Amino acid sequence: QVQVVESGGGLVQAGGSLRLSCTASGRAFSSSSVGWFRQAPGKEREFVAAITAIKKNTFYGDSMRDRSTTSRDNDDNTVDLQLKRLKPKDTAVYYCSRMTSIYNSGSYLEEWGQGTQVTVSS
Repeated sequence: QVQVVESGGGLVQAGGSLRLSCTASGRAFSSSSVGWFRQAPGKEREFVAAITAIKKNTFYGDSMRDRSTTSRDNDDNTVDLQLKRLKPKDTAVYYCSRMTSIYNSGSYLEEWGQGTQVTVSS
């Protein structure tokens, strides 16, 4: 099992940007697809974006398809999520997890960290 740590969240005004990071130790992380998810209060967890390990192919959910970019640095065991043109409805705790397929949002491996809070003010 891999222990992930999410960071980079904060309070931002609508229209602003944030860069989130997901880090973990071990080769299992750098050789796995990794996805980003978010969960707002009272709502189900929602898929945001994912990236494969070697080719770094990406796939995005509908919610932030045109406003997010995911990337990774396997040397640093880090997967980033750049969020832009943020809206109040993007307020949520953002999590990362390894996935078995970036095209299957349900294929996460339940290795959640504590998440990082993103709050967007209007």
